[in-house]
Amino acid sequence: MHLNPYGQGPLALAVDLVNQPLADTADLERRCVEAGFLLERPVAEGDLIAVRDFLAGWATVVDSPDEPTRAGRLNALLVEFSGPPRLTDHAGTGWHLHYRPDDLPAHRQIASLIAVGTALHLTGRGMGRLGRCAARGCAHVYADFSRNGRQRYCSPACGNRDAVRRHRARALEDTEVCAR
Repeated sequence: MHLNPYGQGPLALAVDLVNQPLADTADLERRCVEAGFLLERPVAEGDLIAVRDFLAGWATVVDSPDEPTRAGRLNALLVEFSGPPRLTDHAGTGWHLHYRPDDLPAHRQIASLIAVGTALHLTGRGMGRLGRCAARGCAHVYADFSRNGRQRYCSPACGNRDAVRRHRARALEDTEVCAR
């Protein structure tokens, strides 16, 4: 059985790259390898710049005010970075689908994986399963992979801090009401 290379990994990588900006080409290559991507070409300086530009465009999908806008922005990325699906067995990894031609520069390969992975995630799990952290002062991105689809924070730490902040605000309000 071959795992879907457009599944959770590309979307998790996109979230990571937006939340923790890239340092250099070695950082991009290392993070792709950690995400399980088989890059067909080495990462060059131009790839680093192009991935940063792509991620800025991808972040507009995250920040979309509604589902039709989100779909339109993601469709634009799909038109630019993906292609018709086709079967491939490159590098002897087993037959699977690609939504791009082989032998692309690293940045186009990464962009295709992220764009298609995002589309599959949103259409398969729900258009609202991508957003910015709800914690005050945090602008990190999250992709909701939870079972119930109710994630609103980028991490448990942000969720916990926000819950403590709300609890303390209620306790202070209760204390002020009792003092009157």
